[in-house]
Amino acid sequence: MTFVVTENCIKCKYTDCVEVCPVDCFHEGPNYLVIDPDECIDCTLCEPECPAEAIVSEDDLPADQHHFLALNAELSQEWPVITEQRDPPADAEEWDGKPDKLKLLER
Repeated sequence: MTFVVTENCIKCKYTDCVEVCPVDCFHEGPNYLVIDPDECIDCTLCEPECPAEAIVSEDDLPADQHHFLALNAELSQEWPVITEQRDPPADAEEWDGKPDKLKLLER
């Protein structure tokens, strides 16, 4: 099992979660983070750290977010690892909770 970064991270991209990860499984894109499912050890440390509540256990992934499991796997192979917390985008709070953000994902 793995944890999955879901749609609400898009354009929020809080990085509170990356510093607590003991295996450095987070990868950073322009406006989104992903978790490498092959590296995630299911330690649960990242989930409560996400201010946008965008990290979910694979077992608890809502049906409408299931495609994010494959997206995390794909993009984690393309994007660099991130291990240190950074400032969120200036407009992160404005994007938190907004629906239908997948079309805004920058690759």
